[in-house]
Amino acid sequence: MLNAERRPSMAERRPSFFSPGPDGSLQSTSLVVPHLAGIEDPLPETTPEQVDVLIAGTGLIESILSASLAWQGSTVLHIDSNNYYGDTWATMTIDQLKNWTNQVNEDSDETRFYKDARLYVSGLVAQGKFKSKNFGIDLSPKILFAQSDLLSVLIKSRVHQYLEFQSLSNFHTFENDNFERLTNSKQEIFTDQTLPLMTKRNLMRFIKFVLEWEKSTDIWKPYAEQPLASFLVDKFKLEKPQVFELIFSIGMCRNLDTKTPEGLARIRRFLTSFDVYGPFPVLYSKYGGPGELSQGFCRSAAVAGATYKLNHKLVSYDPNSQTAVFEDGSRVRVTEKVVASPTQHPQNGGNIPPQKYEVHRLTCVVEKDCSQWFSEGESAAMVVFPPDSLKTGNVEAVQVVILGSGAEVCEPGTCVWYFSTTQAGPRGDLDLDAALEAMINSILRESSDIPNEDELVQINSNGVPLVNSVKLGQSFKELISKERVNFIMKLYYTQYTSTPPFDIVTPDLFDLNKSKEFIPGASDNGILYTSLPSGEVSYDEVITAAKFLYEKIVGSDDDFFDLDFENDEPDLKNTNKTINSYDESAIADDEEDIQMMDSEPVEFAGEMEI
Repeated sequence: MLNAERRPSMAERRPSFFSPGPDGSLQSTSLVVPHLAGIEDPLPETTPEQVDVLIAGTGLIESILSASLAWQGSTVLHIDSNNYYGDTWATMTIDQLKNWTNQVNEDSDETRFYKDARLYVSGLVAQGKFKSKNFGIDLSPKILFAQSDLLSVLIKSRVHQYLEFQSLSNFHTFENDNFERLTNSKQEIFTDQTLPLMTKRNLMRFIKFVLEWEKSTDIWKPYAEQPLASFLVDKFKLEKPQVFELIFSIGMCRNLDTKTPEGLARIRRFLTSFDVYGPFPVLYSKYGGPGELSQGFCRSAAVAGATYKLNHKLVSYDPNSQTAVFEDGSRVRVTEKVVASPTQHPQNGGNIPPQKYEVHRLTCVVEKDCSQWFSEGESAAMVVFPPDSLKTGNVEAVQVVILGSGAEVCEPGTCVWYFSTTQAGPRGDLDLDAALEAMINSILRESSDIPNEDELVQINSNGVPLVNSVKLGQSFKELISKERVNFIMKLYYTQYTSTPPFDIVTPDLFDLNKSKEFIPGASDNGILYTSLPSGEVSYDEVITAAKFLYEKIVGSDDDFFDLDFENDEPDLKNTNKTINSYDESAIADDEEDIQMMDSEPVEFAGEMEI
């Protein structure tokens, strides 16, 4: 049964939408969307006798695949052995995380998808100061670029109607024990007094170049097999702070080994996402991340006729008779394909793809609103710790997604910090701890009452400024004794995946079922396995993975979400912008902009975002 303290489903939060009435005013109209079985309605009493496709697991990739097949005309039975939607992409309450942690640590399966789950929950939750169901914690947190194939599908399929999105525009890079906010607009580059004029020129030239970098083969081709950092230094004379911002905060690369073409593609992804829906490159969904999106696509599949059953475990599949058997004794004939998440594999399965790659994660809920890190009107930010920026000498970057209470994933006055790194082995956890310590120190400094400069600096009789070390030391001593960060929850775990850390997503990353041979006695012969979430912080992988599976089943991806809904409601703002388009006004014009930088003073009218 579902946990009674679960968070409200999207149908309960958004039972209707507003559409123009006869007199032109907005009126509430019921969504023509059937309830999802297992969330609002009881589970179906019987299993269909025959379906085209059986999908086990309600993770994001499986849910997108289910919706695409159902709308294409396939009959789909979509099950999950868990009592919640989302599988490894789920959004959970604190109490659900307790159960999940116990399951991870009790799992004796040779194929481990998680390990070393360690959960701390403050006694304030048991005492009732904080309620478990008011927190929505993602197992695999992700951010959504405004210029991405997933957002295009969300709009095309109208799944966006079931969701609410907010902007994220604040990105910070940790360097020299300090968080530097990313300079992400022309105006900020022009007016930044810390940047020398030549650095400003070089940055603007690079921005102009990278938006159409593939056309300038004479510039980047000689560096195709070299790290992006070498290219930025040699060709654009950029210095380390700008190089690190471009590679790790804008490109969101993992380490300094990223090759030039892949790094340029990732930087362009960020820049072309600006001004698609506003002066920000990234969105995130309220009430939860991938788990919320999974529910949205499941609802879409239900509209198209897919059948849903939770607490329904696949026991075996016989490819000869095309019969799938479930734990309750029911069975179904599958005429086309059985698709399953590795976490939903039948017992005695012999075809489960190896999960060779590690992602170390640390999720914290702190009793701080962290508003210092957010832009005005926003409730999210991102922090990147580049290689060798932590006291552990980290080789891989540590990425942190910060969500405040405005994201509706935590209570007012609290904040969720999602840390992740692709560093393998025990060193991964050491890097996470070092990043957490740096975050704590930063938030304490920014929220404390340290004496101002006039009180700390005094001028002696010779006119030399001196720091009052006694007063400074006293202020820090008082800070340590008075200020601390209270943790409501802290969760460590290692996640395993078959998807390697990638610089750009390609279909071959998801070709997990290459063997045509059946294994004697295996209960999963003929099952097509999906991939588990990777260490990539964006959603870049999900549509490529879903389309790859769709093509395996249908034979072509030409009609993947090829939907023609009646245009009976206002379009989402700017949905006419295509994936490959960007705002021409956002491109730096070399000569004009450089002339502006040469003249002083510089004044601006309005925003000039990249």
